[in-house]
Amino acid sequence: MRILIVDDEPIARNVLRDELAAIDDVVIVGEAENGQQALSQISELQPDLVFLDLQMPAMGGLDVIASLKGGHLPIVVIVTAYDQYAIKAFEAGAIDYLLKPVSAGRLQKTLERARALRGKPRAIAENIAEIANAVDKDLSHRTGRKIVGRHGEEYILLDFEEVLAFQADGEVVWIITAKDRFAATQPLHVIEARLQNTQFQRVHRNALVNVNHVRKFNPISSQRWLLTLTNGEELVVSKRQAHSVRGLLHW
Repeated sequence: MRILIVDDEPIARNVLRDELAAIDDVVIVGEAENGQQALSQISELQPDLVFLDLQMPAMGGLDVIASLKGGHLPIVVIVTAYDQYAIKAFEAGAIDYLLKPVSAGRLQKTLERARALRGKPRAIAENIAEIANAVDKDLSHRTGRKIVGRHGEEYILLDFEEVLAFQADGEVVWIITAKDRFAATQPLHVIEARLQNTQFQRVHRNALVNVNHVRKFNPISSQRWLLTLTNGEELVVSKRQAHSVRGLLHW
């Protein structure tokens, strides 16, 4: 297993490196002392597993997670001296977290969890999104909530703000962005439940729309509308949803 260690404290990196050196089936491919280096090395070295410190100056671990998009997505394990956010992320489904100082026994358990996840890109992407979303709920200045979309063989992390709409087409739910479409990993009703009290509104039994990306409405009849998104795509507003959606005209 190829591992990247990210921590701004040299002593902390040394301790973790020494513990990992005693384990046969891992290799440390790199170390980073800040978030920008971490992103660069994740892209260049493509590690299987990243031990990521949360508290770093300028660009912390949460900012690294929020900046991950697609291509190669590593398994992420949070490393921190403070468990407030780490525990919340773990409870929400993150792969694991380690509290400093890291013990050898605890590290072995973490590696076992990581091995079980290795080779499962969808599960890795969803875990990264869960870390970002779990901690984001407690940080009012952050708007980095994530959703996972599939594009070919890649799983992409998308910010909700860049999503124009979700549209179900049979078994597939499409995530519509300004320039592309991605297959969602969750059904529409699950996505809708996650988006309660946000800028997303149901306009049809098969569609949710980001109201911030609505360009115009055109009436088809007294009870039906044609909605145009900012990328030019058109969606029909159903009779059942027409009344509530008309309220958007007053925004």
